[in-house]
Amino acid sequence: MICALGSAVCYGTASVLQAVAARAAEPGTGSGVDPALLLRALRQWRYAAGLALDGLGFVLQIVALRALPIYAVGAALAASLAVTAVVAARVLHVRLSSTEWAAVAVVCGGLAMLGLASGAEGHRTGSAALRWSLLAVALAIPLAGAAAGRLPDRARALTLGLGSGFGFGVVEVAVRLIDPAAPLDPANPALWALLLGGGAAFLLLTSALQRGSVTTATAGLVLGETIGPALVGVAWLGDRTRGGLEWLAITGFAVAVAGALTLARFGEPPAPAGEGGEGGEGGEAWRVDARE
Repeated sequence: MICALGSAVCYGTASVLQAVAARAAEPGTGSGVDPALLLRALRQWRYAAGLALDGLGFVLQIVALRALPIYAVGAALAASLAVTAVVAARVLHVRLSSTEWAAVAVVCGGLAMLGLASGAEGHRTGSAALRWSLLAVALAIPLAGAAAGRLPDRARALTLGLGSGFGFGVVEVAVRLIDPAAPLDPANPALWALLLGGGAAFLLLTSALQRGSVTTATAGLVLGETIGPALVGVAWLGDRTRGGLEWLAITGFAVAVAGALTLARFGEPPAPAGEGGEGGEGGEAWRVDARE
């Protein structure tokens, strides 16, 4: 659980850095999936630093997934929004409302309940059908992102967010389907699902961060990376809770995700100076000079 929370700290801090860098990058083609946008964002030192934190967070996430049920790790990763809110408050001087501070506390409480209720990870290795299905989902994610570029703003944001969340969810499940004794086995569809799902998730998330309001997208991200993988872990991989504490695990999971959704506006990229923002209280503080 310490590794899962450490991963959330890394991801949450990286989000603040990447939001500034992605907004400073030149606009792309308008497609839901824009690989060139990722290359342009990499020219910003903040984005590179954010990627380094993402790499460390991913290592911690893998360690956590090898010891905890997917539902516990997924909820901890959703808590990265609480980290983003706190980091934004400290670094970018964003003012959190009393409701948002309460949401941070709610997320922490939900994670505490999950920590008490979580059992060990399930020991099922997953069927071949599950591995191939995971690869099919990973292949569908960039196609959905490309289609999102032609949707109206709100539907586009939700589709990009859900697609990114599904991509990160694919990574969570794939880690459990890869044999630690042969992690680079090219015959294992889960390995390709991990690579494709993770890459597509980053592309969609970067596009969402760069293209205006992504509060809806961030909510979709949280839902996509938590609920689906949690159900797969329980139904097909044998994830369970400690005896008699199923109710506490379900409550903790729901509370943590609900608190994260309340903080969804902190997926919002900082608006350029002189533009109106819709980030609510503290929106002015997000208007930083991305060239600094």
